[in-house]
Amino acid sequence: MTKADIVKGISQNTGIETVTVEKVVEAFMESMKDSLTGGNNVYLRGFGSFIVKKRAEKTARNISKNTTVIVPAHNIPSFKPAKEFVAQVKEQVK
Repeated sequence: MTKADIVKGISQNTGIETVTVEKVVEAFMESMKDSLTGGNNVYLRGFGSFIVKKRAEKTARNISKNTTVIVPAHNIPSFKPAKEFVAQVKEQVK
């Protein structure tokens, strides 16, 4: 499913014009990105949590050159689905 599919589905379900729905979806995504880049987590009850995970510094190997590389500590966005959401998906897959 793409963003265009989401916009089309919301527009059909609500009767709101596609252009308006697209602006709302874009604003929602921008708001989430701003929150996560600011180090704040986003909690959507019943759906899941978008959280910022901290990755520690580590030593990696470049096998082709046989050298080691230090990967610095960094933050990465992550998604953890809600229990109800996971249960719904498990039931539908059966």
